[in-house]
Amino acid sequence: MNFIITATLNAIKQIYNEEIAESVINIQETRKEFEGQVTIVVFPFTKISKKSPEETAKAIGEYLVENVEDITAFNVVKGFLNLSIAESYWINLLNNELLSDDFGKVKANGQKVMVEYSSPNTNKPLHLGHVRNNLLGYAVAELLKADGYEVFKVNLVNDRGIHICKSMLAWEKWGNSETPDSSGLKGDHLVGKYYVIFDKEYKKEIEALKAEGQTEDEAKKNAPLIKEAQQMLLAWEAGDEEVINLWKKMNGWVYTGFDISYKNLGVDFDKYYYESNTYLLGKDTVDEGLEKGVFFKKEDGSVWIDLTADGLDQKLVLRADGTSVYITQDLGTAQMKYDDFEMDQSIYVVGNEQDYHFKVLFLILEKLGKSWAKGLHHLSYGMVDLPSGKMKSREGTVVDADDLVAEMIDTARQKTEALGKINDFSDDEKEELYYNIGLGALKYFLLKVEPKKRLLFDPSESIDFQGHTGPFIQYTHARIKSLLLKANYKVGVKSLAFGALSETELEMIMLLAKYPTEISTAAKAYSPAFLANYLYELAKLFNKFYHEVPPIVKEESEALKQHRLNICKLTADVLKSGTKILGINVPERM
Repeated sequence: MNFIITATLNAIKQIYNEEIAESVINIQETRKEFEGQVTIVVFPFTKISKKSPEETAKAIGEYLVENVEDITAFNVVKGFLNLSIAESYWINLLNNELLSDDFGKVKANGQKVMVEYSSPNTNKPLHLGHVRNNLLGYAVAELLKADGYEVFKVNLVNDRGIHICKSMLAWEKWGNSETPDSSGLKGDHLVGKYYVIFDKEYKKEIEALKAEGQTEDEAKKNAPLIKEAQQMLLAWEAGDEEVINLWKKMNGWVYTGFDISYKNLGVDFDKYYYESNTYLLGKDTVDEGLEKGVFFKKEDGSVWIDLTADGLDQKLVLRADGTSVYITQDLGTAQMKYDDFEMDQSIYVVGNEQDYHFKVLFLILEKLGKSWAKGLHHLSYGMVDLPSGKMKSREGTVVDADDLVAEMIDTARQKTEALGKINDFSDDEKEELYYNIGLGALKYFLLKVEPKKRLLFDPSESIDFQGHTGPFIQYTHARIKSLLLKANYKVGVKSLAFGALSETELEMIMLLAKYPTEISTAAKAYSPAFLANYLYELAKLFNKFYHEVPPIVKEESEALKQHRLNICKLTADVLKSGTKILGINVPERM
């Protein structure tokens, strides 16, 4: 709508002999109860006109209708100027912009952005929380890519520490040389099994020590198992060959398992970082901070930063014995990532329980004078809950990601078969369809909600072919593809002026035209929910359009038929393009 902005600037200059900044002009979509398609907010202009909002709007409206061919009428509601745009404008927009091969594509903006997501621990499989993290991180990365950024997807794997040693020790004690091949378990599930075994045996030891008179805290510290795990960690840090070899072997099992889970979820990464390689980083940054007076050293030799003036607290950055704390590693890793990629922005996709940690981390980096610190962003997201009893996890505590994916595919199979519309599909086509519907339902349900919100995920509700769901959008796409095939759609034939556009046709063109803006809005907000909900509104409006117009295949007017098929084709393209950004596949037929 750039021509309206230009025309409004000209109107104000001609009527009031004043020039204003383009940013002052606020253009909105006209509310459905009023005539017109575009609304200009007039209130900011009254300082120049020295007249009421209504008089100002009337004067500008008269000028626009008289001087701009594509503006055919206006009406004034208080301080709002509603404009009616000529049908020819919308037809030209459809032909020349929306149906072009470049529609929805953005030129590279020269900016680099890193999106760090997943960040699993190698002592257990991915769970439901990881699913939201992975799907959110992937979708945000793809959104930014679609908005013109050069994007790097990275995964920082927590592959060291006491929790890893717990799995290793339990496998040594009770594993009987069990492997993924001998057990038939995915590697991450096998290692997770021994983490659970450690926990059960550790609790038994704690109870035994408490029965001997020790307190809970004493028993937790004195249990033989935890002491052995701590000794194993010290041996790992000292480079003990036997411990390192066991660590490599079990982590190798986990990575093979993770790769399968990532493939099933449809996510990928450009680079992996491993905490086993980064846990010693950050000490140079601490020295730098001491030199600059950003950090201070206490009498015991520990190093701190005082953030009380910033409304936070004092934060330990190096222990008295010279060992790192978690934030020390994060300071060093942040520097290393910047040195590797020199990105303009770096987005950390991490749950909201880490809000305070990232607030502190970013503030410290700013105080250290890191020029890139302003580009750091914590994409905080809420927990995912399941209705009680809907799914049982393998261990009874958290919902396993692989179990969830399998459940979604199975639910998709049951619901699709109940409709009885795929009898002519081959077995391979059926399995692909069940996968696409199941994963589409899962991804859409998790992405349509603003990241910060906690959400309740119901697997069955998410696979509804008529609701606010991924399968509804997928079904709409398949319906359009079927229609285009039946109608023998001709690619590249433009829509022609043929008479008045129906209200719904006009709504379709206007909504389709918003697609690039929706991508940009979602990318800037780091929120796939904007795009997800736009795609649903588009699918919903298309179904209204489809039911309102006479059967397109039987339309006698070739011009009208082609025009409506153009709208159908464009809708299918936008649905396919938009869902691809979200990581969702739309089938050609369902």
